[in-house]
Amino acid sequence: MAFSAPIVLVLFCGAFSAALDFKWNSHPASGRFGPPHPAPLQQKQSSGELLSWTYPAPPVEDEPRFPPTFEQNVPSSADSISAVCGENSIWVEANKDLLGIGKPVVAAEVTLGGCPAIGEDPNADVLIFESKLHGCGSQLAMVDDSFIYTFTLLYTPSPLGGSDIIRTEDIAVDIQCHYQRKHDVSSWVLTPTLSPFSVSKTDEESLYFSIKLLTDDWRSTRPSAVYLMGDMMKFEVSVKQFYHVPLRVTVDSCVATVAANIDTVPRYVFLGNNGCLFDSQLTGSSSRFLPRSQNDKLQFQVEAFRFQQEDNGVIYITCNVRATSAALAIDSTNKACSFANGWREASGSHQACSCCDSDCDTQRQTHLTGKAGPQWEQEAAVGPITVKERPL
Repeated sequence: MAFSAPIVLVLFCGAFSAALDFKWNSHPASGRFGPPHPAPLQQKQSSGELLSWTYPAPPVEDEPRFPPTFEQNVPSSADSISAVCGENSIWVEANKDLLGIGKPVVAAEVTLGGCPAIGEDPNADVLIFESKLHGCGSQLAMVDDSFIYTFTLLYTPSPLGGSDIIRTEDIAVDIQCHYQRKHDVSSWVLTPTLSPFSVSKTDEESLYFSIKLLTDDWRSTRPSAVYLMGDMMKFEVSVKQFYHVPLRVTVDSCVATVAANIDTVPRYVFLGNNGCLFDSQLTGSSSRFLPRSQNDKLQFQVEAFRFQQEDNGVIYITCNVRATSAALAIDSTNKACSFANGWREASGSHQACSCCDSDCDTQRQTHLTGKAGPQWEQEAAVGPITVKERPL
């Protein structure tokens, strides 16, 4: 038994030694996947070195490329307000695109000195205001020999959609009416003046009416007032405006006489009843209004004629012409009607001619407010006109 104990001890120590050798000195053996990879080297930073880090610099931005041509929008006047100063009142028209940006304003947000619009014209897209000279917050001042009434058109936008934002700003536009203190400012009564071929006159509010004879192509003033029987006498009535709202000219009546006096006889009323050209209906002629192409001009033709008892063939033609706001509707008192198998209106509003065979309403009312709009009247004459017989 004493012999076997040392042998056991030796075996144990040898196994322990082999285990230590395997743990600390063993390396992966080369195998089928190639030589072993070396172990990564690691270093420990000493306690005396500082650990630092900086944020990376932002990437370099590309240079901006601007368009070769660029113009900054420059504010310009919308030119959307016009006014007429009457004898004792003012008439103002404001385009609903008041700011000139293509968007209509809310009508209730525009006032004339606090007075709301009296009507709207959906065709012209305008708001219409009317006031006495002493109304709607006007201010009166006297300068030298003039009275000046100043009105203010106000636009006060409300916040949008119940929010606190607006996309337009308050606007106040002053409108002034000037009147001479020592002169008659009436624009309703104008004394007619006769002269060869045409007559025109300027009133105190810078309106210029004219009536003239045109050539056969309607392009030029006719240099002669001599016609042959059967010729067409071609007339053009016009109004030139300066500081006014756009105007439409009409011819209420025309009378032919043998002298420069409308009260003489014989006389022939070939146009009347507020714009009805009777001659074609009465005589079967080709007299008619031309289709209207401009509001401030009106053309019509009348077949040349003579008075039976007069040998010289001289006639004078005197017409009562009128200008009204172009925003007003064409109606029974503002029309230009010709007869050719029925009455036809020069602007296409043929219903306005329905009274030509009766008595047209003499109350000049608008389809907007039922009140008379601004209007100017004048008698204009052309003559003497000579109509000769055609030689056989």
